[in-house]
Order: sequence, then C-alpha cells, then structure tokens
Amino acid sequence: MVTDSMTDRDVGRIGNLSETGMLLIAHTPLVDDALYQFRFSLGEGSSSMIEAGVHLLWQDRASAPGQTWAGFRFITLLDSQLHQLRDWLLANRRRRSR
Repeated sequence: MVTDSMTDRDVGRIGNLSETGMLLIAHTPLVDDALYQFRFSLGEGSSSMIEAGVHLLWQDRASAPGQTWAGFRFITLLDSQLHQLRDWLLANRRRRSR
C-alpha cells in the first residue's frame, strides 16, 4: 500500500518497483505532472519504510472502475533508503531466478 505523506491517505498499491520509480495502481484521483510525497513498505510485514518524493509522469484508466495505472519517477530518496530498495530488488531478482 502507498500512502500520500502529506494527507496521510492511501493512494493505491505498487504494481511494479525499480530503483528509479514505480508503477502504481491508484484508487484516488491524481493530478497530471504533479509532485507527491509517498511512503510505502518493502513487502508485507516489513519494517523498512521508504519515503520518496515522486513525479507523476503518466496515468491511464485501468479496467476496474475508479482505478488508474500511474507511472512515477523518484525525485528524492534518502541514500539509506535507496540502498534498502536496491537490496530488496536484488533479493527479489535472486528469488525469481531460482
């Protein structure tokens, strides 16, 4: 689940995650080309929270009513959180290659 840090409201769920950004399945309206401050966990039960400034690059209506696909790029991310994200991505790649 992804939360807007400014409003403390849930925005949607991560569909895909990389070092440079995320694909979000949003269930709240988003403003084109806007900047947001999001926070999310790196998996269920994880205590690793990521807080990132993001830029909405694009959005498209999803097949489910009230949902949109939204592509964001990270514009601010603490170095320590970037390292956590890289470690998490590497661990997931290893799990999938087994």
